[in-house]
Amino acid sequence: MEIGDRIVYPMHGAGIIAGVETTEIGGVTKSYYVLKMPMGNLKLMLPVDKINEIGLRGIIDSSKVADVKATLEGEPEYVVGSWNKRYHATLDRLKSGDILDAAAVARNLSAQNVRKKLSSGERRLLDLARQILISELVFACEKEPEEIEQWLDGILGMPEETEPA
Repeated sequence: MEIGDRIVYPMHGAGIIAGVETTEIGGVTKSYYVLKMPMGNLKLMLPVDKINEIGLRGIIDSSKVADVKATLEGEPEYVVGSWNKRYHATLDRLKSGDILDAAAVARNLSAQNVRKKLSSGERRLLDLARQILISELVFACEKEPEEIEQWLDGILGMPEETEPA
């Protein structure tokens, strides 16, 4: 990983490695990648020696956008069971860091919201899945966040669908 690389951090979305900083915490000096997250203007510091454990990966290339669209347009899956069981199953999918899992979560929760209003926890997961998708698709498609959001809303049954790719 190098400064300027575009990467995905599970549960946070896509960002750019803006630099490397060395910081001393509790008498221990460590190097950290500084990750700038365009969505929400967030700055994260990730320990260089833990990168493999964290699950960072590169941005999908534009050819995989069709797979994301197919997942979004696919048949929704409904998790059977209590709210708690559904919540944890959905959260585990988002933690995987796989964009297709994030797309499936957005699709499933959007469809569920049409059938029955989402709980506040599930609503937060839907918002997180959308943020993860938008942040990565902005880089993969070289589009503005607003364009990706409109495209995503169109597929998920909200007004104004446009093509990002």
